[in-house]
Amino acid sequence: MATNQTTLPVPTDIRDIKPPLEIPDGLAWLWWTWAALAVCVLAAVLWRHLAKRKTRVVLPPPIPAHIRARRKLTDALAYLAEPKTFCTLVSDTARFYLEERFNFRAPERTTEEFLRELQGTKLLLPEQKESLGNFLASCDLVKFAKYEPGENELRGLHASALRLIEETEPREIPGPEAKPAEESPA
Repeated sequence: MATNQTTLPVPTDIRDIKPPLEIPDGLAWLWWTWAALAVCVLAAVLWRHLAKRKTRVVLPPPIPAHIRARRKLTDALAYLAEPKTFCTLVSDTARFYLEERFNFRAPERTTEEFLRELQGTKLLLPEQKESLGNFLASCDLVKFAKYEPGENELRGLHASALRLIEETEPREIPGPEAKPAEESPA
């Protein structure tokens, strides 16, 4: 019987045993993860802060209602040749002014509803309420009854709206620093 055995070559270069590998602590990866997460959070907060600073817009203070109403009345004078447009602008200006000034719902109501509810309040003096009623009735004639007033009548309506605004605008109460100093007797 013949054996067919193959023999492996014997290595002549035998190396020594390697020292044991040190296995890192099981929590080291957790510390590295927390550190990476902290860096990402800080970067996001910094980016958001810088982006917010760039987009921060300083808004101008709001224009008081009486000043805005005066400007609109001045602009309405350009439409004296068109009575319906002029009366619409002037009456809307007065109504919006009253809503802003007194927080009184005016623009969405009919003139009759508005005046009836206004009578039950102490927002205006009785003379002012009567003047406002006449003003709105005149404007309604032009807007809805196709009445064609002259320029003098339209200027009168404008003056009436302007007078209402001037009479009801908030007054500044002078503070103690605004009083003149009294002279002491010498």
